[in-house]
Amino acid sequence: MTTVVFGASGNVGKYVAAGLDSLGVPVRLTSRDLSTAGFPPSADAVAADIERPETLSAALEGAQRVFLYAKPDGIDGFVAAAESAGVRHVVLLSSAAVVTSDPTLDPIAQVHAIVEAAIEKSGLDWTFIRPGMFATNSLWLWQRTIRENGIVRLPYPDARTTPVHEKDLAALAVTALTDPGHEGRSYLVSGPEALPLRQQVRHIGEAIGRDIVIEEVGANQARTELLKILPPIAADGILAAWKAGAGTSPVPTSVEAITRRPAHTFAQWAHDHAADFR
Repeated sequence: MTTVVFGASGNVGKYVAAGLDSLGVPVRLTSRDLSTAGFPPSADAVAADIERPETLSAALEGAQRVFLYAKPDGIDGFVAAAESAGVRHVVLLSSAAVVTSDPTLDPIAQVHAIVEAAIEKSGLDWTFIRPGMFATNSLWLWQRTIRENGIVRLPYPDARTTPVHEKDLAALAVTALTDPGHEGRSYLVSGPEALPLRQQVRHIGEAIGRDIVIEEVGANQARTELLKILPPIAADGILAAWKAGAGTSPVPTSVEAITRRPAHTFAQWAHDHAADFR
């Protein structure tokens, strides 16, 4: 029974594909551009884009299960194509914002809520994975300034977040795709520990063997700097998450009970990505 992995060259999708393959599950990989995806020549790979419905029939042909990322543009076309192809179960990488924010006020929550609603109203079985802060956010937030001058500028250095490793999100998706009983379930996911941002930066410094200086800046300045690398929706979302975590200790939600394996700490994530920060 073929499982289609959309975005199979992405941060989470590549681990979903690898995890399914390790279990002997036939996998079809998709990417918008196969020439840059880096898939093995022997892979069952199809060029597909959720926003281009004409590409979906070939990707979904003969498939029973799908790993999907959230794209509101084209989701109705995906649902129609999946139902037509006989897909039974969709595991969606959604967002915690759907339940922790007001979709009428938070654009990130709204985007993911639209996709969830379309899938819920379909005839497809579904599982929603709703992560909070991705550990990989640290790459596009801090990679450049760490590599160039060993500095991270933060408005709330003592704010705690519970960043989740992409490998844990993938392990949860693989479990939901291959084990029974996950249909109709939504999983709010975080990392295994609540860490101050300054400690996260310290873990990166330890992983690369370099002292990283933290400069505390005001929220307005932080937003100005974030807007250089992020669209407003993402910059405001990051700042809101940091501000919400200032002076608090969020209770993390572990994925261990579902995946039956220990979750990765942020220190482990930093070690895995050390080369990205050097």
